[in-house]
Amino acid sequence: MKTLQTTIFLFLFVPLVNSAPPIQQESLQFYEYDTDVTMGNLIQQDYEMQSKDIRKDGTNVSLDTSLRLQGDDSERNVPPTKDTNLPTCLLCVCLSGSVYCEEIDIEAVPPLPKETAYLYARFNKIKRIAVSDFADITTLRRIDFSGNRIEEIEDGAFSKLLLLEELSLAENRLVKLPVLPPKLTTFNANQNRIKSRGIKANAFKKLTNLAYLYLGHNALESVPLNLPESLRILHLQYNNITSITDDTFCKSNNTRYIRTRMDEIRMEGNPILLAKHVNAFSCLRTLPVGTYY
Repeated sequence: MKTLQTTIFLFLFVPLVNSAPPIQQESLQFYEYDTDVTMGNLIQQDYEMQSKDIRKDGTNVSLDTSLRLQGDDSERNVPPTKDTNLPTCLLCVCLSGSVYCEEIDIEAVPPLPKETAYLYARFNKIKRIAVSDFADITTLRRIDFSGNRIEEIEDGAFSKLLLLEELSLAENRLVKLPVLPPKLTTFNANQNRIKSRGIKANAFKKLTNLAYLYLGHNALESVPLNLPESLRILHLQYNNITSITDDTFCKSNNTRYIRTRMDEIRMEGNPILLAKHVNAFSCLRTLPVGTYY
């Protein structure tokens, strides 16, 4: 009698298990323990055997290379990225007037197609920018050299870029600023080594379209002179600025003067108490960010 009851129970139970909803069935996961260890041992044995064969043949192949050859067929040997003799659009990605040369370890600006309007060469090993780099490229509107090792920019390197609107030299090793093209709207030189003597007195005076100026995390001892009226955002945080005057942002001889376009000034991280220079901000709509007391 017990055997009959057990048979009936199994007969009724099995269909219920098989009829579980698809989602629940798919959620079941099966694990094979020690698989990774076993595979690791097999690979190690195979690796040791092949390395012995390599030594017997008298060839010199690195261990990493032999592992790559047997481990991942998708990897391909590619020419060294430092080889600037490669056509630029093979070394970089060229797309509709934009050239992307990011994170490929180039040490110099590659030759650009003449129709280039946007150049992105971030996170490389570029150390120097020469006049010849852009001598024939007058169509550039945006250049981004962030995260390189640039120490020197030749005088006049950007002088022919009359259409250039955005230039980023952030995270480099500059100690002085180059002469900037006249139509810039955005200039970023954050995180360099620039001191006040490395910025000419009239460096920004004629940049009547400049709206965004980023000079944070440098070594400036003072606020740059002759800032254009067009400025909206000015970042000077974490420099070594110790003093400002009534003419730094305003005009001491015109008490009615107001900087209507300036929206933000950041000066935190400087060794200056802003509360001691109240008159220096009388023309601003909002006070700078920084230490007051």
